[in-house]
Amino acid sequence: MRYGIIGGTGVYQAGDLPDAVRERVHTPYGDVEVTVGAYEGKEVVFLARHGSGHSVPPHRVNYRANIWALKQLGVETVLATAAVGSLNRLFRPGDLVVIDDVIDWTKGRPSTFFEQGPVVHIDFSDPYCARVRKGLVEVARDLGLRLHHGGVYVCAEGPRFESKAEIAMFARLGGDVVGMTSMPEAALAKEAEMCYATVCMVTNWAAGMAAKPLSHEEVLEAMRDNVADIRRLFFTYIARDQGVRDCACKSAVLGQVPLVGETEA
Repeated sequence: MRYGIIGGTGVYQAGDLPDAVRERVHTPYGDVEVTVGAYEGKEVVFLARHGSGHSVPPHRVNYRANIWALKQLGVETVLATAAVGSLNRLFRPGDLVVIDDVIDWTKGRPSTFFEQGPVVHIDFSDPYCARVRKGLVEVARDLGLRLHHGGVYVCAEGPRFESKAEIAMFARLGGDVVGMTSMPEAALAKEAEMCYATVCMVTNWAAGMAAKPLSHEEVLEAMRDNVADIRRLFFTYIARDQGVRDCACKSAVLGQVPLVGETEA
């Protein structure tokens, strides 16, 4: 099994991949730069969601090209990171959260591979693969990491931070954390029949929950403290995983439309 890691804000380098090589993957949606290497005998593909140096804002990320490229390279399990603000007083800055549900508040992002041909409706009742989430929680416990299992991610459009009224509304809707990147990424991964999970790094309290306004620099500073832990979590999970996909992700679209075959890396 090939594993994919999608690095979000603050996670721009693969790390822990000796002899890794850079590759450019050609997809119908554009080219994607990835790093390919191995860890403990497992093949790993690393992709920086925002590009090197955080050059692409969340609303302009080419999510379809990114997921297509990983699928084309044979990735079956994707581990993603995300920087988030907290709406839940139990999720404090510095904590890690394995989210299990999502509220999509984005507006105009291309969100499906199936725009032509037969109509496809994926089951999205488990947006973040339960099998992978369970494995990540077990690894975090063994490593002694502070990790919350379960939480609702509210995906805002960005690139601005949210208003206090928006945060109050998201909290009333049941949101626990807020970010700008999990959708349509999670839905596209489901359409590609990959197992996908996101570990959120809480960098700050959301608008109206802290004494002062938030800056992007503060988010980056908070992220630096968590990067080493999340790398340990991901690579330990990859090393331990047996590669048995006994979840429903592998048949999410029941092979109705092949996603890969027209192009080559």
